[in-house]
Amino acid sequence: MHPFYAYKTYQHKPMKKLFPLLCLMLLTLSPSCMAQGLTKGYASYYADKFHGCRTASGEAYDKDGMTCAHRKYPFGTLLKVCNPRNGRTVYVRVTDRGPYSKGRIIDLSRAAARELDIIRAGLAMVEITPILPNEVPYRVKEDSLTEVPELELIYAPPIIFPEPIWERDSTNVSDELKKITSSWTFTGH
Repeated sequence: MHPFYAYKTYQHKPMKKLFPLLCLMLLTLSPSCMAQGLTKGYASYYADKFHGCRTASGEAYDKDGMTCAHRKYPFGTLLKVCNPRNGRTVYVRVTDRGPYSKGRIIDLSRAAARELDIIRAGLAMVEITPILPNEVPYRVKEDSLTEVPELELIYAPPIIFPEPIWERDSTNVSDELKKITSSWTFTGH
């Protein structure tokens, strides 16, 4: 027996005990386990003093941008946020982490809060739906009655600019310069 094994005895744990633990770890670390579909909760908005400050994603917070802070969704995720009281909806992009106040699920930029009409209240119940990457929120659906106009493409010939004198043949340039400068007179002092 090897001297190392003389001091330690190893027990092989059965895979049956580790498998549930591994599955639980994968589910908690996987972004796909995040709340898919509709989420309801309270929303607040950033104070004006945070305008221009760096967010957790590294970009500067813009109070006039359509952005938000969410605890779980990855940066760049588009979220559809709806105010059920008035039916208003905005699409925001996750750029920060938070909110860290109890009972709130999202922090909106001032522009998004203005669109949802929650500035005066400061806090409002909202419904959040993630927009999947292959789903464009403004795409016209095929079964929709909306008509998409036909676009007519017109060919425009390229614009031809006059050739600058310095790009011409050097012999022609010197002849033209002689013609131009021959009428000049210089007075010496």
